[in-house]
Amino acid sequence: MAGRLPAVTEEMVGERFAEAVFVRETWERRSYRGCDFTEADLAELRTEGCTFTECDFTNADLRESVHRNTAFRSCTFDRTIWRQAELSGCTLMGSMFIDTDLRRIQLTDADLTLASLMRADLRRLTLSGLRLREAKLTEADLRDADLTGADLTGATLHGAQLAGADLRGARIDPSGLLHARTRGARIDLDQAVSFAAAHGLHVDFG
Repeated sequence: MAGRLPAVTEEMVGERFAEAVFVRETWERRSYRGCDFTEADLAELRTEGCTFTECDFTNADLRESVHRNTAFRSCTFDRTIWRQAELSGCTLMGSMFIDTDLRRIQLTDADLTLASLMRADLRRLTLSGLRLREAKLTEADLRDADLTGADLTGATLHGAQLAGADLRGARIDPSGLLHARTRGARIDLDQAVSFAAAHGLHVDFG
């Protein structure tokens, strides 16, 4: 699980960093609230124990960046470049992703609770064990994604594409699956029974 963040050593509020260049910098225990990183070049940035709250990363370049125990809370990622970025022990709680390609991002022990990933392209992405509670995944493309052991409790899956996705061991509301495109998805026995019950079927093991 994402650990408790250490006390910050530097705090910035409402600062404008639009089009700024921070390539290959290392930030530790910094706090940013309501800051504007629109079109900023953050390629290969390394963060450790930082906090970003309600920050705007529209069109920002975060390719090959590495983040450890960093929080991105209620941030906006509109057309943000995350190619080959790594996030470990991070939270993206309540953040919004718009037209952002996440297929080459590496997420480990991440918390995406309440995140908005509507129509997101998450094909073949490894999301195993992640927290996606109450995430908005309406019409998201999760084909062939690894969701084993993920927590999708309360997630909105209306119109989500789950063909070929591996859902074994995931915590997911059966009613949520009713509204997703699940043909070809892999589920375990307990999930199959719950799904059948949600359809009004009775499973007889006799």
